[in-house]
Amino acid sequence: MAASKIAITIDDNMLKQIDFFIKSNYFPNRSKAIQMAVAEKLSRLEKSRLAQECTKLDPEFEQSMAEEGFSAEMEIWPEY
Repeated sequence: MAASKIAITIDDNMLKQIDFFIKSNYFPNRSKAIQMAVAEKLSRLEKSRLAQECTKLDPEFEQSMAEEGFSAEMEIWPEY
């Protein structure tokens, strides 16, 4: 995977916290710490976006669509 080098400005207190975790061997270096933080935040945003989109669904319509698909297949399913 290709990587790009960027420059960021970060609060001194936040940088001290990152450095503390590096000294504690939680992260190997600042770059990896920031990469992991950004990746986690993007993942959370994506999950919350999916949840927001799901709230737009009409449960009754979705249920009717599911039942419509099953009713067409009911005739070919063996009875137990």
